[in-house]
Amino acid sequence: MRFSLPAKWEKAETDPRKIEGRTRSPGNELWEECELIPAPFAYHRPQSLQEAIGLLTQPGQHARVVAGGHSLIPMMKLRLAKPEQLIDLQDLSELRGIRSESGAMVIGAMTTQHELIGSELLAASCPIIRETSLVIADPQVRYCGTLGGNLANGDPGNDMPAVMLALGAVYRAQGAQGERDIPARDFYRGIYSTALLDGEILTAIHIPIPAEGHGWAYEKQKRKVGDYATAAAAVVMTMASGICTQAAIALTNLADTPLLAQHAGEALVGSGVDEAVITEAARRAQGITSPSADVRGPVDFRVHVAGVMVRRAIARAKQRAR
Repeated sequence: MRFSLPAKWEKAETDPRKIEGRTRSPGNELWEECELIPAPFAYHRPQSLQEAIGLLTQPGQHARVVAGGHSLIPMMKLRLAKPEQLIDLQDLSELRGIRSESGAMVIGAMTTQHELIGSELLAASCPIIRETSLVIADPQVRYCGTLGGNLANGDPGNDMPAVMLALGAVYRAQGAQGERDIPARDFYRGIYSTALLDGEILTAIHIPIPAEGHGWAYEKQKRKVGDYATAAAAVVMTMASGICTQAAIALTNLADTPLLAQHAGEALVGSGVDEAVITEAARRAQGITSPSADVRGPVDFRVHVAGVMVRRAIARAKQRAR
């Protein structure tokens, strides 16, 4: 199936100056060139993972897979992405589901955020995933948006990657050469750049089940509902007899990739996690950030908010640990 506009529509119906209520500034080249209609593409809806991989690896074709579509489709509308072949994974039931297996939670890549929120298994064993899902965008997005899409896109503003770093998750990818496992902590290379190879599809996420009685928190500051984080922090920790025995801290939207604040987590271990220790952990976490100044605020402000989010997340995780 192939989609494209009739030639006579391409200019007349997509001229931004004709959109009701919109104006443009003289010389605004980005606005002048913005068509808001994707380039022509062929659409495929495979019925099996092997069929999807076969389509993705066809020689001479620029192909992309689409899950929920909340990142790729807007980029296609702006023609920042122009795949010739679009491979929709919606019918691949084999990539959905949540189960416990050999001390790990296994989540199919096409499992939606809404399904994560509703999972009693996750709520009991790994509640930080549900907590994070609830602050992703809005309910309409969460009904369609998938865990795999949120992880594989490589957008440092996505919430789930930092949570997976804190949890020590492992991603399973499959391509024409077979399956391989990639630790989440080795997966992110840069903005929209990951360890996935051409022709590979993220199929599942394996998450070691945290210790019983662990503490957790995901703290996110955002300008409005549905926005990316100004800064966010994920904390997973274990306490025993009032002493922290294990801790991991990870950060969202504060660099070109999600960040594992290893030294910040180490500051907590062996301590009672008092105010001085929390302040030191936050300071160490701030030290690895390199946010850009954008509509969410200048660099200094975003670094400051990062420290606030880390302190809040540690305090709440400690309160929950038992």
